[in-house]
Amino acid sequence: MRKYWKFGTLMAVIVGSLLWLATAGISGSQTYYKTVSELFKMGGSAQSHRVRVMGDVQTNSIIRSNGVVNFTLVWENTSVKVAYEGRDPLPDTFKDGAQALADGRLGPDNVFHASAIQAKCASKYAPKPGEAPESIQKQIQNKPV
Repeated sequence: MRKYWKFGTLMAVIVGSLLWLATAGISGSQTYYKTVSELFKMGGSAQSHRVRVMGDVQTNSIIRSNGVVNFTLVWENTSVKVAYEGRDPLPDTFKDGAQALADGRLGPDNVFHASAIQAKCASKYAPKPGEAPESIQKQIQNKPV
């Protein structure tokens, strides 16, 4: 009977350790998604949590120097300065006016220190207002009347 007690205790310790590692890993990789205006409403918790901030890159705000890319994100008349110090190159769609996601933490100096940047430019893929996409235009042109 004593042999089963030791085995049961060992199994409980192993299973408990695995559960603890799983929950610690999940909470460590959790990232909150906020807009620029919501970032400042978070207060001090924006400095202690990893946050993904979305906004539009302000025109003429991208400055590259000494391996750091500084730019400003704007959303609903609120802006935040971002310092990207990551190792990965910036995406091709990262330019003035593009929507960008910065992943990192807000510093005590109210500069957002990003470790990853994602960018998209919806206008690049969207048709012009009042104009149908090319595939539909070709179908209309080739359709017999």
